[in-house]
Amino acid sequence: MQGVYLTWMISALALGVILLPVFKPKWMELKLTTFVDFFRRYWIHVLILFMIYNAKDGLDEVDRILMASTGLDMTPWIYAIEGDLVLHVQKFFEAQWLTVTLTHFYVAGFMFICYVSVFYFAYFDDRWMADRVTLTIAWVYILAVPFYLFFNVRVTGAYIPEMETLAYSLNPEISDWFRRIDPFTNCMPSLHIGIPYAVWLCIKRFDHDERWALYRKIVLGYVMLTAFAIIYLGIHWILDIAGGMIVASIAVNLADKTSKPVWSILDERTINARLVTLLTNPRKAYNIARSKLGKTAARFARPSSRETGIMAFLVLVIVASVITWDLTHQSLPAEGVEAPEGASGADGWLATIDNTSEDGRLLKLYDLADLSDNGIEVVQPTLASDSIYELTGDKLMMANNSVIFVVDIDYPEVVHYQKSIENVEHAELCFTGNEYVLMTLKDGELTAEKLNGVTIDLGIPNNNITYVKCEGNDFVFFESSEPSKIYLSNLELTGSLSYAINASASEEDEQTLEEWGTPTNMANSTIIDLVFDRNYILVTVNVTSVDRIVLIDRATGESRLLGDGKYSSYDPSINDGVIAWVMKDFLDPTNPIEEYYDGEILYMYLADNFTHVLTADEVDQWGPIVLEDHLIYLEESDDGVVIKVHSWEPELKSYSNTVLQISSVVGIVIVFIYINQKQSEAKIGLQYLEEE
Repeated sequence: MQGVYLTWMISALALGVILLPVFKPKWMELKLTTFVDFFRRYWIHVLILFMIYNAKDGLDEVDRILMASTGLDMTPWIYAIEGDLVLHVQKFFEAQWLTVTLTHFYVAGFMFICYVSVFYFAYFDDRWMADRVTLTIAWVYILAVPFYLFFNVRVTGAYIPEMETLAYSLNPEISDWFRRIDPFTNCMPSLHIGIPYAVWLCIKRFDHDERWALYRKIVLGYVMLTAFAIIYLGIHWILDIAGGMIVASIAVNLADKTSKPVWSILDERTINARLVTLLTNPRKAYNIARSKLGKTAARFARPSSRETGIMAFLVLVIVASVITWDLTHQSLPAEGVEAPEGASGADGWLATIDNTSEDGRLLKLYDLADLSDNGIEVVQPTLASDSIYELTGDKLMMANNSVIFVVDIDYPEVVHYQKSIENVEHAELCFTGNEYVLMTLKDGELTAEKLNGVTIDLGIPNNNITYVKCEGNDFVFFESSEPSKIYLSNLELTGSLSYAINASASEEDEQTLEEWGTPTNMANSTIIDLVFDRNYILVTVNVTSVDRIVLIDRATGESRLLGDGKYSSYDPSINDGVIAWVMKDFLDPTNPIEEYYDGEILYMYLADNFTHVLTADEVDQWGPIVLEDHLIYLEESDDGVVIKVHSWEPELKSYSNTVLQISSVVGIVIVFIYINQKQSEAKIGLQYLEEE
């Protein structure tokens, strides 16, 4: 993944250096020593660009979590305005050579504009332009942040059914690089338009002697070509371009207004002198800092509209920070779960086995409406870490090697049903709508009986079954003789439907695994897990080198892979049109990077077919369980394993409500004062003009 990125980066920087003689002002000279000297004279400008670049990873991680937690998706509104206009552009011009050319231009060209623009002005010591262009780029990014966090717009190729993200799928390496650095929801506004257009506006506005006239024309040409590229490649909407231009124009105005105060503090020529004073005469530096802080405090003690506006802005930042913090921390640990070894869930309830003693595991029941509760103790047999337990409807089934207990959730201290067993391989509690059925699997034979003891004839061949899973009155099973096929049946019917499982990935992904030395072996693939609901079946298949999840439409029999075929996907869960799973994304065995060792939780609403990344960190997560109002999963922590409960409906904590209430009252007062101050200052200014 790093190879293609370094190629783009080096190409952009090399092209910038090569073109120095083309764009240099006529009276300037090119000197080798200047390459070193300009860093000394403009190191803060370089640092600002570096900080903007590095802020993107953190921002994207927050954006992924916000999108997963809140579902803030404005794409349908954009699509309602534009329709398939961008699709028509892509289909009309689509050609392989154009896709390849514009993909490299899209990335390397953007790097060129971002870095080289400041580099040129700094190298030729045009501080007037360097100050304003650097500050303008910073303002463009700052203004875009609220849109990226709270106005999520998906890339066109991920929303319009017939449109392709041509750039993102050019080859597996480029696809992985884009997926790693881009959440695919940061379309509005387009920074690929916003930043270069802002650079063009800066040159047009501040280049008084036209020394940068040629470079200005090149930048304008770049903006126009980029506008076509981002539409053609299936990335941006037309409105994203308009958004980028609007943000750019605002950023240029803000840069003009803030340039003097910002660079009076950050100018490298004066800041170097301050550093010398701090090191050689710290007492003098302290006195200077105290004096300036005193003057600042005095201004805020008797504020003008400027100081009041700053206070209003700070209140807004506090409110946005509190809301963002809460919305990105919707996954809370379940209290009272000390050392969980697994979990099972049904709507509103969680059951988990805790490794709390050497004598046996303790199973406890939790009401998800009250996560602070320490759980409900349930009457249970002696359990081990591999014991069977499952929540179905309002019943909890538990089984060890000798007995099965069924407990009613409303009466957890009473055994509702008990049956002696011996070496049962698996047990399932099914619900037909008016009564429960217990299914047990032993020595390849599947049996079913109602809790009143009445046996049910399943009406299927029943001698070499190796796995069974039930949902409602449907059940799915597979046989040892046909490892690539599953069967779907019903407790109230006879016979079964069969589905052939094809876990093959794309030719590119299979080729990549070959190159990594971890080829798949489809002939020896094995089904290792399965979940399903009324409409879909999720099958986990081991293909030797990786695990893959196949999504099957029960009605049509059509199937497709979830996630990326190069990386292991496992632990699927499905409920009411939402699926969740775990993937070890970006883990290349030929170049393993520690941050990709862990599993990440992903989920998807099948209605919109968009994958959300719920966790994007270096902590291992696994075992997701999709419920009506929650998503439960296990997470590795410094203190061991914890169970996290993620709420589908975003909630603000009690402290947040207090902070937001106080901020609302204070904000109204500050805004009232600010408006009155602006009117008074305007009146004084008008009187002064009339006297003149």
